[in-house]
Amino acid sequence: MSLAESVVEPIILELVHECTTEDALSEDMIALKLRMGTLPATCSPSLDTIKMQVYFDINYTSRREFLREINWMLETRLTQVSREITESRVKTKDQLDALYRKIITFILLGSGMGSPSDVCSVQEATAALQSIFPSSELGAFMVLPKRDKEQQLSELTMTVTGIRLFNKASKKEQDMKFSELMPAVLCEALSVTSEAIENELSISQSLAWNYTALLEKYHGSQPGECDVSLVQLTKALYNVRQCEYFLQILLADSRSCAKRIEILQKDIFSQIYLLKTSVQPKTAVPTSKVFPLFKALSKLWSELQDQAELLNILNNIALRLQFFRTSHAKIFSKYPLDDLLVGVEVKTDKERINEHLSMATKQHEWLQPETTDSLTELPLQYNGFCAYTLVHKDGLILPGNPFIGVLKHKEKLYVFNSKEAALKFAHSPDYFIALVAEKAKSSPELIQLLKLHQTPSCVQAGKTILVSKAENCTQTDVHALVTNIVKSYEWNEWELRRSAIKLTDLRTTITHSTQTHLSHMRRENATQTWLPKEVGCQTKRDGETGVPRPQIFLAGLRGCRDGRIEKINLTRSIHE
Repeated sequence: MSLAESVVEPIILELVHECTTEDALSEDMIALKLRMGTLPATCSPSLDTIKMQVYFDINYTSRREFLREINWMLETRLTQVSREITESRVKTKDQLDALYRKIITFILLGSGMGSPSDVCSVQEATAALQSIFPSSELGAFMVLPKRDKEQQLSELTMTVTGIRLFNKASKKEQDMKFSELMPAVLCEALSVTSEAIENELSISQSLAWNYTALLEKYHGSQPGECDVSLVQLTKALYNVRQCEYFLQILLADSRSCAKRIEILQKDIFSQIYLLKTSVQPKTAVPTSKVFPLFKALSKLWSELQDQAELLNILNNIALRLQFFRTSHAKIFSKYPLDDLLVGVEVKTDKERINEHLSMATKQHEWLQPETTDSLTELPLQYNGFCAYTLVHKDGLILPGNPFIGVLKHKEKLYVFNSKEAALKFAHSPDYFIALVAEKAKSSPELIQLLKLHQTPSCVQAGKTILVSKAENCTQTDVHALVTNIVKSYEWNEWELRRSAIKLTDLRTTITHSTQTHLSHMRRENATQTWLPKEVGCQTKRDGETGVPRPQIFLAGLRGCRDGRIEKINLTRSIHE
């Protein structure tokens, strides 16, 4: 057995153990564990599929985790240079010059714009660094704490990167193309990754359609009547379907990267345009205004490089998957595949889906495309493959058509590739679910391809048995029988004698007490004093009255030369 096979088998056994502890197909997993010894020692499609599944699980993760690993690798690459800069103790001018060159190396490695061995890149980085951090400021840099040094190195890297990008964009009189500005690694990744993954996906889909057509052609035939081994052909179909599923995941991630790159491209151009409008018309610009723009441009550039690295990783995984299809040539060594397909109609998955229309039955709950949104995004059982076809046609797997109708059985969703398959499965779904589990026992690669390891229940004899978990603990008593322990028991004879002498001496011992002059007539006294109450009285009351204002009218003062003056009292009475 090869080294890869010896590594794969323990991993599969461990996966089986994990699935068993998680209550997912426990009896089926036990049967699979017993059948692990039947895996062929030579190269076969079944073993290649398991190797492919293990390889993909080990090397693939989410986009966020990929980007985190890329940033961690960059930080690891810069750690040694950063430590040499922050922990150096320079005393001479030559040492200061060497330290300045190390800072330039750190900036080049952190920016990804050129190599420290490239003379042109070193000259550009040196000129940009001299404009914001001349070598005369190294003395002030050396007295800073280590954390402040690391922070200043990071800010210098971002600022110098932004300056170099701006200078590179300003050399062209007209607007330069994005391909002239973006990293070299991104140019290679954009032109290769998506196209390569699509080509590999089309090859896998074409093989899957051809193998499906052959299995339908030889369905019901005797082993001697077939030109190829139907078992090996079925295993090869599992292999290409698994490869197709993995490639679809990689293609979706690569398209997400391409969309993100387009957004970053627009942001970089807008940032460069903002810098041009802020810097070029003026002879002097405050650093507080222009440095944040350079740093923002550098952040966009770093994210662009991360997306480029992610595209390369996805491309490498996709290219590595094609090596797990090498066993297919052995199946058709005697009869080429093209000769076997003569006179056979090869249908694509879309053509099979378009052959059937929607349906509904009254016995079960069906989700119809007219009443349900996003049917293709539902969590379908068996990874969207038809369970009836898998059982009825000796392991043939065909993608289900959700537009026929999605069967909801025991809070799970099932799809089928035809009306007939849907009706027969709906007649006794538990029976077919149990048969699918039996198929997985003889073909371990179906466990991950159909996502059986994610099933939260055990399938047994057409009924679902939910397995409950509980934490239990037991404790063993030290003494099973109740014991009476006398703590005053003493076995030592001399200790007993000492106790007897002590008790004898206590009989003749008297306690005496005396009173001295200092303690005579002494005792503690306490007194309590009540303070006088605050008393207030009122001896005078303020009062007031309202007296009418006196008013007197004199008649005859005007208009009468010799008239008589009369005095009239108009004052109102007090009693009114």
